[in-house]
Amino acid sequence: MEVPKKLILVGDRVLISPEEGEERTRVGLYLPATAIDAQQVQSGLVIAVGPGDPAPDLSTLDDEPWKTSDRQLRWRPMQARVGDHAIFFRKAAVEITFEERKYLVVPLAAILVLVREDLPI
Repeated sequence: MEVPKKLILVGDRVLISPEEGEERTRVGLYLPATAIDAQQVQSGLVIAVGPGDPAPDLSTLDDEPWKTSDRQLRWRPMQARVGDHAIFFRKAAVEITFEERKYLVVPLAAILVLVREDLPI
């Protein structure tokens, strides 16, 4: 019996399922022809996000460095969420294939715009 594989993103990276060759994204945003022709930007659906960048614990600056501590590691939160539509710089994306599907791994800093559908409570 084969155990299912799982992609785990590290740091501030975002896994995106790309939209190919459309001048209008699924959420209705129009991309200018210059951006499409030169492929400066691309859009896609956010499939998974990493934990973010580790944030320093500033409360430990006054402590002696040789002291041991059981403090939990803190992370800067990610702006991107699963289900968002992202427009990002194409040059910053790394293409991967996982279980015969094409994905892009994009650093958070390369994402220009996130489109999120907020559901009413």
